[in-house]
Amino acid sequence: MPSEDLHALELLGRVAYGRLATSMRALPILAVARHIVADGRVVLRMHEGLGYHDACDGTVVAYGADNYNTAPSESDDELWSVQFTGPAQIVHPTPGQRERFGTAPAVVNGEPFAPAYLSVVPHFVTVHTTGFHAHPGLPRKSADPQHSVI
Repeated sequence: MPSEDLHALELLGRVAYGRLATSMRALPILAVARHIVADGRVVLRMHEGLGYHDACDGTVVAYGADNYNTAPSESDDELWSVQFTGPAQIVHPTPGQRERFGTAPAVVNGEPFAPAYLSVVPHFVTVHTTGFHAHPGLPRKSADPQHSVI
């Protein structure tokens, strides 16, 4: 795997959620998914009740994630986004992978959450970065949520 792709997977490992893009019944959809990186693949956890996993199984999808909702830290002084396309398939993660996903939501759209998992092999990987110091006016999150800096 090229070093750029490895860097993209390392960045994905820093955030928990991203957005899956595909089509369903000939219409485009964009869905939030929880992800982990495992063995050079990105494994997604979604709500089974929406049927998005069935629409993606055996097709090429796009997936993206970023750190735009968090102010960069001293060790990560830039904003970044990762996007890739690749084939998706329904999988049954190992117990260790399921544990890495952490706690699942209780409900989605008012119905009990039922997990469905997809594995996506990244192809055509792109990483975009923006130096944080290039935007000194970017607001930072406050440690106290009632006193956010805007």
